[in-house]
Amino acid sequence: MPFAQLVAKNIICAQTVFHYIFDKPNVKTEQSAQAVEPIMPEDNGPRAFEKAAVNASLSNEEKVDLLRTMYRIRRFEERSIRAYQQGMIGGFLHLYIGEESVATGSMSVRGANDHFITAYRDHGHALVAGMGMNECMAEMYGKATGCSRGKGGSMHFFAPDKNYWGGHGIVGGQTPLGLGLAYGLKYKGLKGAAVCYMGDGAVNQGVFHESLNLAALWKLPVVYVIENNGYSMGTSQCRSSAHPGCLAKRAEGYDMAWDVVNGHHLYEVRAKTAEALERAHERCEPTVLEFFTYRYRGHSIADANAEKYRTKDEILNYQETKDPIRGFEGLLVEDGVLSAEGVKEIDVAARREAADAADYALASPWPSEASITEDVYWSVDNPGKHSNEGRIFFND
Repeated sequence: MPFAQLVAKNIICAQTVFHYIFDKPNVKTEQSAQAVEPIMPEDNGPRAFEKAAVNASLSNEEKVDLLRTMYRIRRFEERSIRAYQQGMIGGFLHLYIGEESVATGSMSVRGANDHFITAYRDHGHALVAGMGMNECMAEMYGKATGCSRGKGGSMHFFAPDKNYWGGHGIVGGQTPLGLGLAYGLKYKGLKGAAVCYMGDGAVNQGVFHESLNLAALWKLPVVYVIENNGYSMGTSQCRSSAHPGCLAKRAEGYDMAWDVVNGHHLYEVRAKTAEALERAHERCEPTVLEFFTYRYRGHSIADANAEKYRTKDEILNYQETKDPIRGFEGLLVEDGVLSAEGVKEIDVAARREAADAADYALASPWPSEASITEDVYWSVDNPGKHSNEGRIFFND
C-alpha cells in the first residue's frame, strides 16, 4: 500500500475511535459530563468598564478605529471563506468570526515593548498587530509575496518587526515560546510583557502547565490569554476539561493572578487586559485571563460537525445578542460618535480592502524552487553569524 494511502487510512481509523469515545453517548460519559457552573463574568452590557481609565481616555477617532479594526477582521475572514471554496487556499483555515473583540481589545492597549504570540487561529491578531491584508491573503494562497513567503499558510502569519511572533500549528506549542519572550524581556530589563493566546483546548496540554510553573517560579511578565469559545475542536468543555468552574482558576495552583472576562464587550476586554499588563510591567508578575467568546463557524472551515455538537439556535442567539461588532457599533451610534452612514462606509471600505487583497494574492507569483531552502533556519541565511548566546532575536 502506498505511504500516502497508509497514512490516510490510519487517520480515518483514529478519527473513528475518537468519535466513538467522545461523540457516542453512554452512561460513563454522561455521568462524567456533570458540568460545574462556569464562573463567568456578569454580562452588564457593552458599556461595562466604559469609565475605566484606559477607555475613558479614548478619543472619538480612536473609538472609530477600534470598530474599523473589527470590521476589517471580519470582512477579511469572509473573503477568505470564498477563496477557500474556490480552491485558492489549501490546507486548513481557522476563522476568527465572532471573536474579533478579543484580539482588537487586548492588543489595542499594548505598549512599545509588549510582544504577542498565538495559535493557528491567527488572522485577527495579525491584522491588529499591523500586518496588511495583502501579505496575509497572499500567504494563504501560498504565494511568494506572503508574509512567510508562501511557506506557512493560514496558520503561520509572522511579523517580528511588529512584535508579533506569529501563529503556531501545534496545540499549546506557543505557550513555552511566549514564556521565552517574557524571559527575554526581563533579562534585558525592558518594561514589557509577552501576551500568549490559546484556545480552551490547549489548557490540557502538559507544556502549558510547565510554562505556568516557570512563569510563577521566575516571576516572568507573561499574560496567558485563553480564548474560550467553549468547544475546543468540537467537544464541549464539560466533556473535555476537569475544572473548578473556569479554566483560568487553574492558575491558583501556581500562585498566579487570574480573571475571567466577557470577551464580547470591547471595553471590558481592554480594561481587564490593561490590568494584567500593568501587573507585568510594574511587578513583573504573570496572569491568566480567560475570555469567554464564541466562534460562529466550525473549528476550521473543514469542520463538518459544526452544527452537530451545538445547535443552530445557539449559534443564531450569539449572532443576534452577543455579536461584538454590533454591540460596539451600537454604542458609537448611540453616543453620536458615528452615524449609520459612517458605519456603512467603514463596512464598504473593509470589503473593498479584502477583495483587493484577494486580487493581489491571485496575481502574485509562486515561490521559486530555489527558495525551498531559504528561511528555514536563521543560521542558514546568515552563515558565520550564528552564536549560541541566545541573541538571534534579542540582539543587543
